[in-house]
Amino acid sequence: MGKREKRRIRLIAVANQKGGVGKTTTAVNLAAGLAMLGQKVLLVDCDPQANATSGLGITLEDGHRHLYHVLTGAISLEDAITPTVQQGLYAVPAHQDLVGIDIELATKDEKEIVLKALFKTISDYDYVIMDCPPSLGLMTINALTAADSVLIPLQCEYYALEGLSQLVQTIRIVKNRLNPKLHIEGLLLTMYDHRTRLGYQVAREVRVHFRDLVYRTTVPRNIRLSESPSHGKPIYLYDPRSKGAESYLALSREFLTRNRRQL
Repeated sequence: MGKREKRRIRLIAVANQKGGVGKTTTAVNLAAGLAMLGQKVLLVDCDPQANATSGLGITLEDGHRHLYHVLTGAISLEDAITPTVQQGLYAVPAHQDLVGIDIELATKDEKEIVLKALFKTISDYDYVIMDCPPSLGLMTINALTAADSVLIPLQCEYYALEGLSQLVQTIRIVKNRLNPKLHIEGLLLTMYDHRTRLGYQVAREVRVHFRDLVYRTTVPRNIRLSESPSHGKPIYLYDPRSKGAESYLALSREFLTRNRRQL
């Protein structure tokens, strides 16, 4: 029997500087959905609010290692990786200390590629999902520089496209200056209600502008999705029969189908 072929990790940044669009919900449930479908996944919480961390039931007690320790060189990335409630899904937790990471990294040489260098030290994963902060600061730039692609959750509301042009411009700048392989993985319509005229119009406008980049799967407004983080569980473990669970599992399957076409 020959040697096992080394895995080609795909690194996905989940980003949108506009808050309240379902970014962390998407990062957590996409990562958990991929794990349910047989992938080995690492979720990296890059947001000082640490919502993805708590949403996976990880509580940071005194001395618990997290991303801030890794970025400041106190520990290795491997040392910060933590098992989660979902089999096949691991996480690098965040902590509110990340609020000051821009200052910590400001004096470093090549401060935009710190995260990229760290990911080169791991290999035993199929996907790394990065939950970015709702801003275009240095932490998000690090994630975009490390990523193969960006997944953009977009809320189906009147201001859905507000700020999207700025994010697309930032992606273009990072691609030109720091990460030539970077591209948009896809746009996900969240909090979608097909019964409302506004939701329908926003979805149509986004599909006209971005065409095949928009996932066929949409995520509806769903109270069970809102409740699951407070219980420290992905939606599949909290309420596997909910519309939210069905939607994110469909997204995970569509995501895998798209990525296999790109291999």
